[in-house]
Amino acid sequence: MFLNLFYELKQAKVPVSVKEYLTLIEAMDADVAGLKVEDFYYLARCALVKDERHLDRFDVVFGKVFKGLSFAAECVEAIEAQIPAEWLKKLAEKYLTEEEKAQIEALGGWDKLMETLRQRLAEQKSRHQGGSKWIGTAGTSPFGAHGYNPEGVRIGQDNSRHRRAVKVWDRREFRNLDDSLVIGTRNIQLALRRLRKFAREGAPEKLDLPGTIRSTAHNAGWLDLKMEAERRNTVKVLLLLDIGGSMDDFIKVSAELFSAARSEFKHLEHIYFHNCPYESVWKDNRRRNSERTATLDLIRTYGRDWKLIFVGDASMSPYEIAAPGGSVEHWNEEAGAVWMRRLAEHFEHIAWLNPVPEKYWGHTQSIQMMRDLVDDRMYPLTLEGLDRAMRELNL
Repeated sequence: MFLNLFYELKQAKVPVSVKEYLTLIEAMDADVAGLKVEDFYYLARCALVKDERHLDRFDVVFGKVFKGLSFAAECVEAIEAQIPAEWLKKLAEKYLTEEEKAQIEALGGWDKLMETLRQRLAEQKSRHQGGSKWIGTAGTSPFGAHGYNPEGVRIGQDNSRHRRAVKVWDRREFRNLDDSLVIGTRNIQLALRRLRKFAREGAPEKLDLPGTIRSTAHNAGWLDLKMEAERRNTVKVLLLLDIGGSMDDFIKVSAELFSAARSEFKHLEHIYFHNCPYESVWKDNRRRNSERTATLDLIRTYGRDWKLIFVGDASMSPYEIAAPGGSVEHWNEEAGAVWMRRLAEHFEHIAWLNPVPEKYWGHTQSIQMMRDLVDDRMYPLTLEGLDRAMRELNL
């Protein structure tokens, strides 16, 4: 079984060596992972994967090899009815009915929310659980974790549950999209091929057969070879990819689009952002906190002839677009809308690809706001939507 995992990883082009495989076997002999599937998964990933770019492919292969697998120890634990610590932690979470949720009103706007948070930080002296005022857990306070409030600041929670927070007080790590993902069909690539403008550029390395025939005929039958530059797609694409948060639901389709774009466009640059572009963006998610690119430099570097394509669900707090300081991760001096307008003014050809089904766009205020900022050039991330977007960019 373990050997099958090794061979399948090699087949999926994950660079795993025999030495790494033997390390995994030694760890299993030493009972490092015990008998839990989850522990074995993390052990195998740690031993066999040395680059974050290959985590997606490892997950696919692991699920394929160990599909439906269960260990006896898990059954024993179920019989003994031992309650995991995580279950006890989740007992503190308070889930309200829809009627109860509807009764909880927002605190009163962005400025009031941040002002109240500063007051709570100054006044609170100890941990708090439940309730509706202090920073804590399992309550209806707008500040804390594992509770519910329609407009709050999430502090100290590993991930989102209701996706209603207007600011997140945690440092989050994102992964780069896998640009070598194998596309199941060629439909995405075929849709992207509508965005083409051919020209002959570079050194004359290709035989020009019609030109050679004409030149030879004019030369009284003496062979006169003619060469020409290869015909290439000269379209230049700048791809801005929303990463993390609610976009985690659309990792697969985003990775497929990214991989297809890498194979279709010779002149392709990709940049990451989260929810909305602000004063800086980044190239590598692993270094996003230390190596960032100023958005103004982005505008100066890439000319108006570049096609700008956003990929994101545009689902966020409206403050992230409309208000200074609205970003969930840092304090932005200028609102996201200001930066979106600068990008839209510089790049003549823009399209926004949204993985959220188009029929739901009207239910999210931020999607409508972003759609207005790109002059209604937002398209669903479907084959039909891709076709419409490529036609727009070709105009």
